[in-house]
Amino acid sequence: MADKTQLKPEFLVKDEQDLRTLFSETHPIAVEKCQNHLDKHAMNFVARSPFLCIGTQSSAGSADVSPRGDPCGFVKILDDKTLLIPDRPGNNRLDTHTNILVNPAVGLLFMVPGFDDTMRVNGRAKITRDPDLLSLMVVNDRMPTVAIVVTVEEVFIHCAKAFRRSKLWDPSQRQNRSDMPSLLKIIMDQTTGAPIDPEEMKKIDAGLEDEYQKTMY
Repeated sequence: MADKTQLKPEFLVKDEQDLRTLFSETHPIAVEKCQNHLDKHAMNFVARSPFLCIGTQSSAGSADVSPRGDPCGFVKILDDKTLLIPDRPGNNRLDTHTNILVNPAVGLLFMVPGFDDTMRVNGRAKITRDPDLLSLMVVNDRMPTVAIVVTVEEVFIHCAKAFRRSKLWDPSQRQNRSDMPSLLKIIMDQTTGAPIDPEEMKKIDAGLEDEYQKTMY
């Protein structure tokens, strides 16, 4: 039996022209809906969104996508061309930040719980430590160290097909997190690989939950 996991060169798409022969033409509305600024509908979407993913790329072309989340409206709209995203405490890898410093092109995907539509924003980003801007994003009396300023170049609402297919918000599709090991157990398996007593693992996991509560902001 042939190995179905092996990529066959004759079936690889070579270029854009080759790609477009496989699909029907883009509907004019799909092109015309793209705007270069935030209109009232886009602003409303941002104000309702508690979660986004930001895509960046290094100078060498390595891609990265990082989640950002906070209460609804955490992304501030400075004007119809400018968004301000707070940076909350994390693992300090700073992948997004270092990428922006060498390649300012970013892509944002905004999500709203219960909405099957998403909103895509493409633009150019900078990192600021301006206290006047950071003061707009204080939570629990804590101000972010920096914020990402995005100059909007392209924005459009994305159709619901992906979310409809995935049934992401459907309660019947929720999975039990305990079906997989905890985050720390996965990380320890991927790093040290050392066996850990189950009771000790419970204590370690409880410590992570406590750390979440102390370092969320």
